[in-house]
Amino acid sequence: MTTPLIIQAAEEVERRSAEVTDWAARLGWVAGLLLFVALVYWLMRQGWKWRGELQSGLPELPARPRAATDDGGGEPPSAGMPGDAGAAGLRLSGRYHGSTTAGQWLDRIVARGLGDRSRAELTLTDAGLDVVRPGAADFFIPAAALRGARLDKGIAGKVLTEGGLLVVTWEHGGRLIDSGFRSDRAAGHTAWVEALNSMTKNDTTEGAAR
Repeated sequence: MTTPLIIQAAEEVERRSAEVTDWAARLGWVAGLLLFVALVYWLMRQGWKWRGELQSGLPELPARPRAATDDGGGEPPSAGMPGDAGAAGLRLSGRYHGSTTAGQWLDRIVARGLGDRSRAELTLTDAGLDVVRPGAADFFIPAAALRGARLDKGIAGKVLTEGGLLVVTWEHGGRLIDSGFRSDRAAGHTAWVEALNSMTKNDTTEGAAR
């Protein structure tokens, strides 16, 4: 009877040893995975920083214009409304998905905060396009800098459904930029494309007349 007990005890010791070995292997895999994720994150951060340095020549973004009647002592314009823009033409609530070099949807621009995805509130007036971004830097695109708009499906590595993205093309610092927005009500994108293209068409016509 002694021999079977010894064999059983040996098998139990071997089983427990295998369990310990399995846990050690699992912990090793987890540690390796965590190191890999940390390395990828670090490389992404370095790439982002490098890209920002390459784009450091991009000038500061235009600020929202002050009210024409504001002599410096009055109240500033309310958030989202350019002071000298007159009545708002269109408004949009949604998300800002990033900016790229115009026509190159993967050539992301990260300088001046343009690489930060965020919620966005857009207001279009005769003065231009006002972009208010909670948690990120606001910016303003003067009407003279607008170059057109279109419906698209991707920008800065973000891919949506066909026509699910409003892409606004504008010029800044001698560079053409595409900025992508998605409204909470995507059906309204068409009205924005028409309005923006109408503005740029009018500017071109007026410039030619001069």
